[in-house]
Amino acid sequence: MTNTENATTGNFRTADLASALPMSTSEHDITPTPTFPMVRTCPLAPPDEYQRMRATAPVVRATLPNGAPVWAVTRYAEARQILSDPRISSNTGRPERPRGPDDDRPDDGFFVDMDPPEHNRFRRLLISELGARPMDAMRPALQRIADTAIDELLEAGAPADLVGLYARRVPSRVLCELFGIPAGDHEFFESRLRMLSVTSMDPSVAAQASSDVRGYLRELIRSAEREPHNGMIRRLAARHLPTGELTTDELINIGFLLLLAGYDSPANTISLGVLTLLRHPAQLAALRADSSLLPGAVEELLRFHSVQDWVSFDRIAADDMDIGSARIRAGDRLTVLAASANRDARAFENPDEFDIRRSAHHHVAFGHGVHQCIGRNLARAELQIAFGTLLTRIPTLRLAIGFEELPFADDAPFFGLHALPVAW
Repeated sequence: MTNTENATTGNFRTADLASALPMSTSEHDITPTPTFPMVRTCPLAPPDEYQRMRATAPVVRATLPNGAPVWAVTRYAEARQILSDPRISSNTGRPERPRGPDDDRPDDGFFVDMDPPEHNRFRRLLISELGARPMDAMRPALQRIADTAIDELLEAGAPADLVGLYARRVPSRVLCELFGIPAGDHEFFESRLRMLSVTSMDPSVAAQASSDVRGYLRELIRSAEREPHNGMIRRLAARHLPTGELTTDELINIGFLLLLAGYDSPANTISLGVLTLLRHPAQLAALRADSSLLPGAVEELLRFHSVQDWVSFDRIAADDMDIGSARIRAGDRLTVLAASANRDARAFENPDEFDIRRSAHHHVAFGHGVHQCIGRNLARAELQIAFGTLLTRIPTLRLAIGFEELPFADDAPFFGLHALPVAW
């Protein structure tokens, strides 16, 4: 759940990510603007254009895939400023999420697109489920999930696809555990999450998967009276529906949001993280020898890859303001480039180097300010256990094909791998 508050926009067609909003530009300014998505010359690094934009200014004009103008925030300090400035709104009027024809009130409860105080109401209700203490209590379950996935990977035999058999399987089962979904329904949920995955989304398939998931969540809520303590959704239903603090539609969409955010981001971070560690054997050996390095290594992987990047930190200016030499007008759209801010030398020494001993906790992979990822405690615990278990139990893990043969999801809003063939 690398960024629960910001991850969901990656689950739509890129061409629909923004409506054309006005932007102040000079009629004499004919300089070509960079357009998303931008080409990566190295799969394990952000597009080269990010470095050029970051060197040019903290805020640079750019163009979204549908031709809509946007201010791209390129530097770390300005990224934190934008993500915490009350003059910057998260209520961007984005198109509705993928849904089926029978879905009810699809935007109720999507608190990522809300500003305080409405946004704060939902966060307050969720913190009892996703805070540090309940996530620490969930660690034994996370360990069991990782161990089972490793058992299945080993049983499949080498070579095996680490993406399908581990990187995606672990997050999907973690979400099932969190939501109190019985084991017999895990395959249903895993299949629907794969259908909603941004690396392989077909709009019609995603709409059907959305309808299926929402229907299942509705049934979970209906069962809350019988099993009020079995999983987060039932607990929230039992606690807050009778008081009117939540409606059924709001809770369905909260659950849907958490599913979207908690699947692609950790899955991509696991697969890219394993690949990165395999390409840095000395650091991989150090990590295997000293497990105390694992939390710092996870923070560095989050910083180094920033898988959500430009589609996740979508904002709109609610007032006129200046950022650097740029005059931002009310109604202008902004997007924070997490992958650029997390490679800013003003905030991180030698930012393009991967270093598991780096102090990288101040990265913005989880966002910043009031919309900082509410699922970050789960994400950290899940990633630490997923990496630690894999490296401990399969010490001879290696790539089964050449690096240049790996199928990267170059066209996906959340960067990742379609497959990662490994052997041992």
